[in-house]
This record gives sequence, C-alpha cells and structure tokens, in this order.
Amino acid sequence: MAEYKINVNGKEKSLKADPDTPLLWVLRDKLDLPGTKYGCGIAQCGACTVLLDGKAVRSCSLPISILKEQKITTIEGLSEDLTHPLQEAWREFDVPQCGYCQAGQIMSAAALLKENKSPSEEQIDNHMQGNICRCGTYLRIKKAIQSASKKL
Repeated sequence: MAEYKINVNGKEKSLKADPDTPLLWVLRDKLDLPGTKYGCGIAQCGACTVLLDGKAVRSCSLPISILKEQKITTIEGLSEDLTHPLQEAWREFDVPQCGYCQAGQIMSAAALLKENKSPSEEQIDNHMQGNICRCGTYLRIKKAIQSASKKL
C-alpha cells in the first residue's frame, strides 16, 4: 500500500491504496463517490468516465499510481445542486432510461463542451462514440448536448 494525495472535485484527499488500483475503485470504495460506474473494466464502454484536468478519461483502466497533481472531476463534482446545463438538459430531454451509463455520458459531454462550446452533430457523434448506452438513448443524448451548449 502506498499513500496518495489527489484532488477530487476541488478537494484534496489523502488515501492509501495499492499502486495498481484503478481510479474507479479508489473513487467508489475509498472516497465513497459511487456515481462513477463500473461497466466493462477494459475502458471500452465509457460508464466509468471522469474528467482529468478537464479531459474525459476511463477511470477503470487508470491506475492511481500515475496520477500526479491533476484535478479529477466526477459526476458528483460537476454541480453540487444538479444545475449544470448538461444535468438540466438530461432531465429536460428525459435522456436516462436505466441510467447506468449516464454519469459517463454526461462527463464525456462535459469534456466535449469544455473544448468546443458549440459542437456540430458530427462532432458530438465523434466525441461520444466511445460511450455505450444499452438503452439506445443516443438521439436524446445528442439533443441534450446541443441544448446544454446553448446555455453555456
């Protein structure tokens, strides 16, 4: 076990973990942030997406040992009162069905809108293609992203 200091949702956290422990399990098991979901475990589905210095990353395949001073944002840190434009758009367009993939979807969308405030449909499709929704709510996801982009 090694000791780590990481910045999660704007707060410095100290913890002990095996160096190979994926960030996903640190967030869920050590820091009690269950919004980030386990999907496939091989960084292919996007359910575990968080932001690392504003960039979307798959937390299931990111060992805690490679983190330095980056800032991690989880779905819990996107907005304390659920008023981030993406969260509001998700509700407005009734995006979730089962909801399992939605935290990862929203975090990927947040990374997209951070770098491109007004993405085209093609840019949204290209950016979001690594996030799988088993319920198939892709059209609603796209509409929600487009709506949120207008509010940012």
